[in-house]
Amino acid sequence: MDKMVLISGPCVIESRDITYRIAEQLQEFYENKDIDFYFKASFDKANRTSLNSFRGPGLDDGLRILEDIKKDFGFKILSDVHNETQVKSASEVLDIIQIPAFLCRQTDLIVEIAKTNCIINIKKGQFLDAENMQYPLKKALETRGESELNYEASLKNNVWLCERGNTFGYNTLVVDMRNLVIMREYAPVIFDATHSVQSLGGANGKSGGDSKYAPYLAKAAASVGVDGFFFETHTNPKEALSDGVNMLDIPTLKKTVAKIIKIREI
Repeated sequence: MDKMVLISGPCVIESRDITYRIAEQLQEFYENKDIDFYFKASFDKANRTSLNSFRGPGLDDGLRILEDIKKDFGFKILSDVHNETQVKSASEVLDIIQIPAFLCRQTDLIVEIAKTNCIINIKKGQFLDAENMQYPLKKALETRGESELNYEASLKNNVWLCERGNTFGYNTLVVDMRNLVIMREYAPVIFDATHSVQSLGGANGKSGGDSKYAPYLAKAAASVGVDGFFFETHTNPKEALSDGVNMLDIPTLKKTVAKIIKIREI
């Protein structure tokens, strides 16, 4: 890729006001000629640990907010879908449709998304090794009429893979940097730094984690070589309604991005 991809925004759309306030503070990334910026926010967090956890505004209201962000800021937009019924509506607004890690083997979902014109970002399941990500990738590529399986074919067909750590024990995730190298043989690779520090279901009915390690993992990934980075961010992560313990505040995000750009230049 010619430019470094940067995907950033809140975990979930909490309200129109908060989403707009976060978007305003990310505008400098969109204006940076060396960055290919995508604003990220989920309209529905269907994989929350608890039934009582905040999920977001839902498909219709959420897409309206994202469409307004796109119109008012000029941003390209990423969000995730959880079933095939959401794909058509999502594809009319989104530039990237993301497949959540737990759903990366769902054939019907991958095929339905691959029928759209959107970029596909397939998150690697926490339960899979890098080699096995060639199979979800093949489903998308073959649906788009591509028989080759390599970086160039995936780049041409707009199918990316996303690393977000592997399960280690019951709640912890670890990042094996070899995965970045292996998956990049097949496709452009995005490193999801903030979800890689998550502790799955490890905080009494919700996911825990520790965001202080995300910048270190991002710098390590930059030194290995990836095509882009994914950071969830918030004006006040302590008050975020989803995944706040893993998010970077916006000043920390800006410092981290500046550092990984320098590493990439080296």
